[in-house]
Amino acid sequence: MRLLYCVPLLAIFLLGSCKPSGSEKVSETGDKPNIVFLFADDQTFESIRALGFDEVHTPNLDRLVNEGTTFTHAYNMGGWNGAICVASRAMIISGSYIWNAQDKSAMWSKGDSTALNQTWSRLLQKQGYDTYMTGKWHVLAPAGTIFNDARHIRPGMPVDRGNELGAAIKKWKAESGDMKDWNNYMPVGYGRPTGPDDTEWSPTDTLQGGFWEGGKHWSEVVRDDALSFIDLATKKDDPFFMYLAFNATHDPRQAPQRFLDMYPLENIKVPENFLPEYPYKDDMGNPPGLRDEALAPFPRTEYAVKVHRQEYYALLSHMDEQIGMILDSLEASGKMDNTYIFFGADHGLSVGHHGLIGKQSMFDHSVRIPMMVVGPGIPKGKTLDQDVYLQDIMATSLELAGVEKPDYVQFNSFMDIIKGERAESHYNGIYGAYIDVQRMIRKDGFKLLIYPKIDKVLLFDMEKDPIEMNDLAANPEYKEKVKSLFADLLELQKTMDDELDLSGLYDKMLE
Repeated sequence: MRLLYCVPLLAIFLLGSCKPSGSEKVSETGDKPNIVFLFADDQTFESIRALGFDEVHTPNLDRLVNEGTTFTHAYNMGGWNGAICVASRAMIISGSYIWNAQDKSAMWSKGDSTALNQTWSRLLQKQGYDTYMTGKWHVLAPAGTIFNDARHIRPGMPVDRGNELGAAIKKWKAESGDMKDWNNYMPVGYGRPTGPDDTEWSPTDTLQGGFWEGGKHWSEVVRDDALSFIDLATKKDDPFFMYLAFNATHDPRQAPQRFLDMYPLENIKVPENFLPEYPYKDDMGNPPGLRDEALAPFPRTEYAVKVHRQEYYALLSHMDEQIGMILDSLEASGKMDNTYIFFGADHGLSVGHHGLIGKQSMFDHSVRIPMMVVGPGIPKGKTLDQDVYLQDIMATSLELAGVEKPDYVQFNSFMDIIKGERAESHYNGIYGAYIDVQRMIRKDGFKLLIYPKIDKVLLFDMEKDPIEMNDLAANPEYKEKVKSLFADLLELQKTMDDELDLSGLYDKMLE
């Protein structure tokens, strides 16, 4: 049985491995293209203005949409613990499906040199690439050894008052245990805001630390690191790989005041599928004590959701501005004609959909992400609706770099789809998993959700019901659709080396 919890962070410092030397490069650089990966955190698919979400201001992400090709149905598979980003990031640097990536993570934590040499950056290094990263890492392979240069390596999230959350919950259980009192026990930054008068926490208060820790906003640190590297790259001929990982839009969602001013609260809309409480939250692993869900008060209020979305949009627009400066610098460098830029996010975020705040669900708002690619030969202003995974970016970059995809890289390049050489997805359905409490398949316009702890099955028609509010599973007209999708999910589990046994629930459905 695989462990469901993170290896202690101390293990990162115990890893032992060396960077490949120049003598280990196996090919000449030639005219290999530069590769830039812009990586957002917690950014849901419905968060780019150019793609129809007019509540946000994202001129530079719009720029990528207009200058390149966008995949409108890009997904992350889920996670083996509450930190969904850990699994997502392990998958993209290993090229391995979720449960195999978990195994790879364990190997990295032990300093396994073979596993470390199979990472994205090491594979490109062997092809003569100068590899560089800055920002959020949250992977057990040590960034400082698998990249030629790594700057300002950040943890999974900015430090906040989360270390006080467990003690607060313990005190609540001892003194009350009643959910109506829950909000009264939350530490600063959690269970907020309870109303217009709740001003204990402010996203612009630099004394709260978080994104302000160190004196400069972390998104601006990533920007400056990127600009510094680009300046150096203009003086060299080696192709480069830049892994630029923002912590934005992860909480605590802090941004300068001018970005908050862009989003007056009266203009913020509550999601159409807003709920005060998701009825299955506990059984699908999203109880009030889950850190992400503890950020907002219980029950959810429209006011609280509006404030959280306001801060989310502000942090997004601030990140967008930094991305614009990076794009300007790349254009000024003279390198753009031979550079591919990929944009993606590790996963999405609920921010008020379905009564949820975090990302530990299989709803589209949490597993579906924005994803764009810009570069030589990439059609401009094109959108594609084939199902892809975020982690296909890794395999795609290998193809562009002239690297034959190793057998252990399970994800696929999508260049054939971009070129029009392939019409269908590489995947027979999109698979999703969250520890042992959720499984999902999205296929042929439908989504099947399973909550194994309570034998609950839900079915959504994603074309007619994209916000996933009308459960069709109990409708006799859809009985065969439920069965067929469940059977397909069981087959996907085999492909993914998923050890969770759902056969008993499937057999019940056949009775």
